[in-house]
Amino acid sequence: MTNTALIRILSVDDHPMFREGIGAIINCQPDMSLVGVASKGTDGIEAFRRLRPDVTLMDLALPDLNGLDALMAIRSEFPEARIIVLTTFERDVEIQRALKAGARGYLLKSMPAQQMIEAIRQVHAGRKSVPPEIAAGLAEHLDDENLSDREVEVLRHVAAGNRNRDIGEKLFIAEETVKAHLKHVMTKLRANDRTEAVAIAIRRGIIQL
Repeated sequence: MTNTALIRILSVDDHPMFREGIGAIINCQPDMSLVGVASKGTDGIEAFRRLRPDVTLMDLALPDLNGLDALMAIRSEFPEARIIVLTTFERDVEIQRALKAGARGYLLKSMPAQQMIEAIRQVHAGRKSVPPEIAAGLAEHLDDENLSDREVEVLRHVAAGNRNRDIGEKLFIAEETVKAHLKHVMTKLRANDRTEAVAIAIRRGIIQL
């Protein structure tokens, strides 16, 4: 097989051992070559511009720019970019954000290496690759009503340990309005109280601490 036929891959991840492991797996494949690595989001964007890889593996947790912002920056400049998110985050809201931003695949780092290899081939061939377990997690919340920006804002303040009165003062709204927002939040998240609402929101990636 000639080099021109190889799938050229860029890996953007801030863990050196993980990058090395990915490189070893990819370079063992007869149809693939790791052409570049980056440890930061900004470096990943620069590497993409320079290398124009066929497929990019993008972590979400990066030290400077998060992977989602890097993904959007690359796709705004190169709409045909084929990017697979490869991360530890299994939160459905973050998966939705990544797919809406144009990710062609979403993989967890805990998945078998062969699954990553197959996903790269699928995405390179123009298809999307979302494993059944990820798709099932998305389907579970498909009909859920999304929290409004204000509700998310209130919930962030609750997570930070603020009382309703304090939240009202910070957001310039009445304490009763804060209570109403929290009631809507608990209904939408099917939570019994504000503590559970915060826990669910963190687990699903609606808010980050």
